[in-house]
Amino acid sequence: MIRWLIALGLAVLASPLRAETCRLALALAMDISTSVDENEDVLQRQGLAAALIAPEVVEAFFSSPAPVALAVYEWSGRTTQRVILNWTMINTETDLLVAASTVQQSVRSDSGSATAMGYALAFGATLMQQAPPCLFNTIDLSGDGSNNDGYGPDSAYRHFPFQNVVVNGLVINAADFEGELFLIPFFENNVLHGPGAFLEIAQGFDDFERAMRRKLERELKGLQIGVLQDDAHR
Repeated sequence: MIRWLIALGLAVLASPLRAETCRLALALAMDISTSVDENEDVLQRQGLAAALIAPEVVEAFFSSPAPVALAVYEWSGRTTQRVILNWTMINTETDLLVAASTVQQSVRSDSGSATAMGYALAFGATLMQQAPPCLFNTIDLSGDGSNNDGYGPDSAYRHFPFQNVVVNGLVINAADFEGELFLIPFFENNVLHGPGAFLEIAQGFDDFERAMRRKLERELKGLQIGVLQDDAHR
């Protein structure tokens, strides 16, 4: 771990631009596939907006003097991905309030597409290439169903630039218990990617805000610690 810290410090010193930009580029991806009805979509958007300005999440955003770069996009079918919030540097609480308001006021772009999870991840990898240079890069994929259209997450990870990107997941466990029986293992075995990647579970869309608050807090405050711990045990 000491060697890792020294190497990280030298890299930061050698790159003034990187040192002056941000600690984390975080892209949040929301599922708008056909399995998500109108009311559930509203719960998801309002839940994410509320989670971004929850006191514990605000504290996590500003737990370090280095800011966070934030982006939000929606995904469903092969050609249905849309940026809701383009890369925004969160330097102040006002920046965070504006970002949350943008999400809250957004309207879904499609309601009849399948679940093309591989395409959603590929879009996220491409979006991450446009992010400001940051020490860590994370895609946060939420969904209430597994891939049923086009190539899957494994192909996305093979063919798109994920070398320095962690992918965390948020499973929305529906009332039919699909999440418990199939979706949670699918995310664990196919979606999570990179050191320290983890899964959060929402017990339905009504629980989305709570699960998102918990996940954001962990990503914003615990990512660095998790990576260091993983490296220390290798």
